Amino acid sequence: MEHIEIPLLALRGLTVFPHMTINFDIGRDISLASLEEAMASDQKLILVTQIDPNVENPTLEDLYEVGTIVKVKQMLRMPGDTVRVLVEGLNRATVKELLQDDPFFKVSVEEYVREQDDVTTTQEALMRTVNEAFEEYVHLSNRISAETLLSIAVVKDPDHLTDLIAANALYKQEDKQEILEIFDISERLERLIVMMGRENEILRIEQSISHRVRDQVDRMQKEHYLNEQIKAIQSELGQDIENDVEEFKTRIDELPISDDVKEKIVREITRLSRLPQGSPEVAVLRTWLEWIMELPWSVETETNLDLKNAANILDEDHFGLRKVKERIIEYLAVCKLTNQLKGPILCFVGTPGVGKTSIARSIARATGRKFVRMSLGGVRDEAEIRGHRRTYVGAIPGRIIHNIKQAGSSNPVFLFDEIDKMSNDFRGDPASAMLEVLDAEQNSAFTDHYLEIPFDLSKVMFLATANSIDGIPAPLMDRMEMIHISGYTEEEKISITKRHLIDKQVRQHGIEPGVLHISDNTIKSIIKGYTREAGVRNLEREIANICRKSAREIVEKNKKTLHVTASNLERYLGVRRFKEDAANKENEIGLVTGLAWTAVGGVTLSIEVNIMPGSGKLQLTGQLGEVMQESAKAALSYIRASSARLGINENFYEKIDIHIHIPEGATPKDGPSAGITMATALFSAIKKQPVRSDVAMTGEITLRGRVLPIGGLKEKILAAHRVGIKQVLIPQENEKDIMEIPDNVKRKIKITTVSTLDDVLKIAMA
Repeated sequence: MEHIEIPLLALRGLTVFPHMTINFDIGRDISLASLEEAMASDQKLILVTQIDPNVENPTLEDLYEVGTIVKVKQMLRMPGDTVRVLVEGLNRATVKELLQDDPFFKVSVEEYVREQDDVTTTQEALMRTVNEAFEEYVHLSNRISAETLLSIAVVKDPDHLTDLIAANALYKQEDKQEILEIFDISERLERLIVMMGRENEILRIEQSISHRVRDQVDRMQKEHYLNEQIKAIQSELGQDIENDVEEFKTRIDELPISDDVKEKIVREITRLSRLPQGSPEVAVLRTWLEWIMELPWSVETETNLDLKNAANILDEDHFGLRKVKERIIEYLAVCKLTNQLKGPILCFVGTPGVGKTSIARSIARATGRKFVRMSLGGVRDEAEIRGHRRTYVGAIPGRIIHNIKQAGSSNPVFLFDEIDKMSNDFRGDPASAMLEVLDAEQNSAFTDHYLEIPFDLSKVMFLATANSIDGIPAPLMDRMEMIHISGYTEEEKISITKRHLIDKQVRQHGIEPGVLHISDNTIKSIIKGYTREAGVRNLEREIANICRKSAREIVEKNKKTLHVTASNLERYLGVRRFKEDAANKENEIGLVTGLAWTAVGGVTLSIEVNIMPGSGKLQLTGQLGEVMQESAKAALSYIRASSARLGINENFYEKIDIHIHIPEGATPKDGPSAGITMATALFSAIKKQPVRSDVAMTGEITLRGRVLPIGGLKEKILAAHRVGIKQVLIPQENEKDIMEIPDNVKRKIKITTVSTLDDVLKIAMA
């Protein structure tokens, strides 16, 4: 930067750049005085553009701060006291101070003299982009000669290049001044690229407008002529689309849709009227229009809001499921008070066979709505949810719109079955597509890819079922209210069998009422000896098996009455599959009963530990997952760290190998809840002290011996109850979950809370 004193000349509507040679006329006295002062000295002056070109006598405030220092190359006096000058732009400069304003402007300026640095790679890339944009500008505008383009194309200096292109291509005075005020070369190149892009876009729009105006009259005349020809041809062939078009227009007027949507449909109907009959597009358009006409846009099923009736229907169809029934009654009560039928999004989570799908049917029956079920197991294509674009051959709407059409109602009970079984691949992620469907704030304008028209799903009562929440993505789970359905107790299974399963299977197998008799003891024997599940699905299969064999006896032996008892049950179902009591009968060393939760309910695990001479190795078998292996290592570390307090030789591990095994070996197992069980088995084996066989336990262990909470407590307690366990040890923090355990189970099993492994060992050791 260099400070100099120099005469100033104000320009109106003109910006002069460095590297630019230009001539212009001067007429104002103050400008002539500045020119004469420059010619009398070194022929240099600074040219600064006025902010408002209409100001006749500008002050320094009326001028931009940045201008261009030029050298006067030629001066020619013209008639009428006008002088024409030819100047050459030298450098940018910033006006710092006004030194005098009479008889001419003289100012102190800071001149920017750029050093000739090497062009960087970034600047070279920016220069190429600027050149490409300028070539496009020349092609679109036809205002720049080929010679000018050629002369600019050979410029290699970025400073020179930006000034030349800005002077020739930019239209607005403000844009030119902005480029002049940017001293950094890279920044100036980037800004010029943006400006050239805008100029090119404006030129393209101008060309488009010009073409449309020029062609509009001819096109209208041509369309009218062609339409008349099409009508005449169709009339001769007896293929008149006019009737279909008129019918569509009449039906579209009756649909309760917005004007924007209606306008879009009318455009498609108009397009249909112009298509030749043999065009493949005719069938596509007709199918699309028929889908729209047949959707239940405003058809709603009246919702029955009688709470007493709903409670009776739910109790009639299902035994137990208290939480689910209460939630449905609460929903109906809210609907009755608010007069709105905006449906909740409930997800029933539970093991197979507990009645998740059937409760959804009962909800539809209780509310009087239509019922729709959509199985999501194995769905991996997003188009299953949103449909295919009409551009694809054979495109159809997604299964949501398809099911809504089949239901014939805009407010059915819609069940997404097995929502945790969805997957994704290269065809998309259906779980992400479900986010809009299950969002009460968004689904009022659900848009299927095929229809491309919003459809209101806010009145649909969406329900979902899942065996586990592990397979549900977190954003999708956030949109649903999770209702966990636990497994049934033995008494509940007996009641369900007597009230529902036997009558259902007897009817399905054509047996007359009163012919087949199955006692309560028989049902109990089936539950204990032939099924081992949280739900009642296998139990129903065994009842069906009895009904089939009974039907054969009725037909072959013409029997009028059949009694299935515990003593003759094996004649119908074969040898017992499970022992009545699978718990250990005797106290053993290194053998502890643990509790685990699986997709089919709670189960018991026998954890075995053997001690052998060796060198301190730990072996884990039984297909244990990473988390369970870590729990075993944490348990061993705690026992080693606490060996002195537990009465164990501190160096016990140096001369032994430890083997932990969990049958059944072919079944994968994982999770942290077996931590205290493995620790107890390790302590028993090392100490050679037996463990009580009537005690089971569950809980995660830490390196400090603390017992952390676990999940699935009810299922685990029921599993212990099934095998005859007398006492169960659970984490202290799970005490709040005890209230969910049925009273009849709590009467038979003593549930004890523990907070440390010391508490566990005091109770579990024989």
